[in-house]
Amino acid sequence: MKRTYGKQEKLKRKKLIEQLFVEGSSVSSFPLRFVYLKKEHKGKTPLMLGVSVAKRNVHKAVHRNRIKRVIREAYRLEKQLFLDSLEAPYIGMLLYQGKQGSDQALVHSKIKAIAAKFSDKIKEDSTNASLKEPNKKH
Repeated sequence: MKRTYGKQEKLKRKKLIEQLFVEGSSVSSFPLRFVYLKKEHKGKTPLMLGVSVAKRNVHKAVHRNRIKRVIREAYRLEKQLFLDSLEAPYIGMLLYQGKQGSDQALVHSKIKAIAAKFSDKIKEDSTNASLKEPNKKH
């Protein structure tokens, strides 16, 4: 698989983003938080992802943009860790929650940690769902 993060992979639709924050689950590894939701979408990859840095925490736009660039690059390089565990389409958002900028090495390691937590949570959710199905009454 190509190590790209193109237009088809970016989460931009306002309705999807709102639904993500209302219904989604999350995993975190400070200063990053990953909110995700199992949802059908029109993207070409199993995971559509957005990146956000709060203006409240990082006041200068140049610093916010740099942090977003670093996060997108780290995701691009470690995207396969996220996609390996997916069997259904998901939407997600990576949020930066720190007060000041951080270096690439830290963000890269946190992306790996979040990918591992995400895949564990996905496996846990799928096993819980499969355990609940046989007990359903029709």
